[in-house]
Amino acid sequence: MQITNPSPRLYNEDLAPARDRRWGAFSIFNVWTSDVHSLWGYYLAASLFLLCGSLLNFVLAIGIGSLVIYALMQMVGLAGVRTGVPFPVLARASFGTFGANVPALVRAVVACFWYGAQTAAASGAIVALLLRSPAMLEFHQTSHMLGHSTLELLCYLFVWGAQLLIIQNGMETVRRFQDWAGPAVWVAMLMLAVYLIVKSGTFSFGDEIPQEILLEATRAAGVPGTPGSFVTLMAVAATWITYFAALYLNFCDFSRYARDERALRLGNAWGLPVNLLAFCLVAGVTTTAAWHVYGEVLLHPDQISAKFDSLFLALLAAATFAIATLGINVVANFVSAAFDFSNTIPRYISFKRGGLIAALIALILYPWAPWETNATHFVNFIGSTMGPIFGIMMVDYYLIRKGVVNVEALYQEHGEFRFQNGWHVKAFIAFGIGMVFSSILPTFTSLLPSWWGIYGWFFGVLIGGGCYYILRSADR
Repeated sequence: MQITNPSPRLYNEDLAPARDRRWGAFSIFNVWTSDVHSLWGYYLAASLFLLCGSLLNFVLAIGIGSLVIYALMQMVGLAGVRTGVPFPVLARASFGTFGANVPALVRAVVACFWYGAQTAAASGAIVALLLRSPAMLEFHQTSHMLGHSTLELLCYLFVWGAQLLIIQNGMETVRRFQDWAGPAVWVAMLMLAVYLIVKSGTFSFGDEIPQEILLEATRAAGVPGTPGSFVTLMAVAATWITYFAALYLNFCDFSRYARDERALRLGNAWGLPVNLLAFCLVAGVTTTAAWHVYGEVLLHPDQISAKFDSLFLALLAAATFAIATLGINVVANFVSAAFDFSNTIPRYISFKRGGLIAALIALILYPWAPWETNATHFVNFIGSTMGPIFGIMMVDYYLIRKGVVNVEALYQEHGEFRFQNGWHVKAFIAFGIGMVFSSILPTFTSLLPSWWGIYGWFFGVLIGGGCYYILRSADR
């Protein structure tokens, strides 16, 4: 749709409702292959698979979790298809025309941090391949710059620049990259899985791995309890659902380009329940086969590839991990931050400039590598605030507005969504209350049970969204 007389403080062509809608079900499907198939995604998938304790438990826990993810993504995705606007613009309906910058910048902070972390992970896969050369190994050990080896720095800059080239050519280039990278990663993953299964001579589901070794290897996944127990299965499902917290907010950045609701529904159906189950299964079976071959629980795929005797397989693995991690960076971090920064000053910051800002922040952070320090806890704390934001936005769209938003007014400074000088006080009250229970109390106090943090995002959604609904009910 064409917006008439928009406020320059709220509008630019990148933030306008999408007019060129070419994304079919295949492109939507590949949003999810790009988002899930990263080094961290593999680690989490393999960990959760093994913690389920059996194939049946895996299907129940990951299957139910994946269906919940599908339902939540459909909710925000439909809002994107129907309005055609990106996340920070949709947030104006609930947080106010200028208040929407708060949730947008929260998302941007998390995106920039993980953009740098994922870039480092992708470049690390390339470094691992190059270190097979004695000359490169010596160079890696003897030459250092900015707190890293010069080889690591050069590989980081290479991956950083490759991502920048993709995003600077616009969303249509992002779609084309995903449509190629998604299937390519799947083919490579299956080849690696088959290779290890054949080499191990067995096809199993991890039951034979000693429990103490398994628990130590999967400790970073944050899932408590005995593998296969009800408590563990609940935590597995919750962890899997929470892993997508960032995309629940900004999936409309992509769904707005979908041809229609049918394309969205089909793409999500294949890309979420089906793809997620298959990905977790392949990651788990590959890890189990690696246990039989190497006698170790290698949950990080680059650890497995480092042991390959075949240079071809090592090269294939490095390329796969780099492309997969580059894919999630573009989907989960780069695009989001680009729109979020553009929303703050639309007159001066376009989508491309917003993406450049995000990339520069990640580049500036690299010498300190905060993703390798306790700064990760700070970012996770910020990220847990996404629960209340999601709850407020979905309550506003589906329960308060019944799925109908005046899109024109989203770009009017003095229109329906002005609220209190561009800020919706009731939304921020609900946001604050939700944040107390999703982030502050679990992180900084011991007032809540130890298991609360695992379900913090859910409490944030329910409490933030519930408070917002009660406060808004007084208006009617």
